Amino acid sequence: MKRARLIYNPSAGREEVRKRIPDILNTLEEAGYETSCHATKGEGDATLAARRAVENRFDLVIAAGGDGTVYEVINGIAEQRYRPALGIIPAGTTNDFARAIGLPRSIPKAVGVIAKGKPSPIDIGKINDKYFINIAGGGSLTTLTYEVPSKVKTMLGQLAYYIKGIEKLPFLSPMRVRIEADNNIVIDEEIMLFLIANSNSVGGFEKLMPKAKLDDGLFDCIVLKKTSLPEFIRIATMALKGEHFKHPNVIHFQTKQLKATANKRVDLNLDGELGSSLPCKFTALPRHIQLIR
Repeated sequence: MKRARLIYNPSAGREEVRKRIPDILNTLEEAGYETSCHATKGEGDATLAARRAVENRFDLVIAAGGDGTVYEVINGIAEQRYRPALGIIPAGTTNDFARAIGLPRSIPKAVGVIAKGKPSPIDIGKINDKYFINIAGGGSLTTLTYEVPSKVKTMLGQLAYYIKGIEKLPFLSPMRVRIEADNNIVIDEEIMLFLIANSNSVGGFEKLMPKAKLDDGLFDCIVLKKTSLPEFIRIATMALKGEHFKHPNVIHFQTKQLKATANKRVDLNLDGELGSSLPCKFTALPRHIQLIR
């Protein structure tokens, strides 16, 4: 019998995963998985649990929670000699990556996908000594996901991010960043933010990276040049329709790797979590994880 390790955030999604543990285990057992559970206890715990699952050579590791739980599990699996397949049960606030791969938001249906699905290889990103599966970014608005308190996320869901974003808009300031990428791409100017994506869904904007593919070995990147507040709002509105590439202050390109430096401290958001800071190097790891979908 195959072995699965369920790593779940007990507070995610109004504690729905915790309430449904018996049903989840039953479905996985019927699918031929001997499954054990680990409830995360705090920041970084899912990474440690995933690393132990690697060491014990589990066939499947399931990340149940939000994007942050998936991020931590990826950081426990990436670049290990033995890497279990990955399953995802979306139970967070935005579930960007789950949305990008078309996973159902219903927990029973998501478990059903894991029970009946097949592994397919997908890319992940590496930044210095950390990894991300969906998105990396720098700039004022990229801090939203870890500035919104977890209790507020639970009560208000994605609305919490929009409220926080509106609150921050008047205080946005540009930063001087130098970006070097493939094909002799060099950007060295004041910008509002930059995003490096592996999928099309970022921060609830499902059309932000319409050309992104999970298995092409490429990052899709957006750089937003220095812009006024009214223009920023206009670009955000265009992004909802997938028309933001038409704006002259938006730069889009694809690359396998990217180097970024800045004239001041710039913290980075990795899959919704505070990850690192500039300077850094981003590298795509092609078809690195076997994802059940």
